[in-house]
Amino acid sequence: MVQKMGGPSEREYHEKVGKVREKLNKGMKDVREKFAKMEKLKVESLQKIEETKRDTDKELDKMEIDIAKSKDLANESKDRLRTEISTLRREIQEKYTDLKKRISETIIPE
Repeated sequence: MVQKMGGPSEREYHEKVGKVREKLNKGMKDVREKFAKMEKLKVESLQKIEETKRDTDKELDKMEIDIAKSKDLANESKDRLRTEISTLRREIQEKYTDLKKRISETIIPE
């Protein structure tokens, strides 16, 4: 078998294969780094919604106590306010659950 002169040698092909491997590894590293940033954002987002929920629950608890203690509000007014607060609590819980679910559904590569 006669080999043509000037064609790529085995060593040159090995070098090309090595460069392709390096390119692949760099691309995979970049993707993993981006997913790591996403994970960090996920954690920060979960912490933020937990904090927001705690704060709003605390505010509503205080408001309910103040309404119950109030001597200036009629019973009908207190009932309407309690109903509104109850509705808001359900809304907060729904939004909290939805956001938590959406954040948790992010796909993470291995």
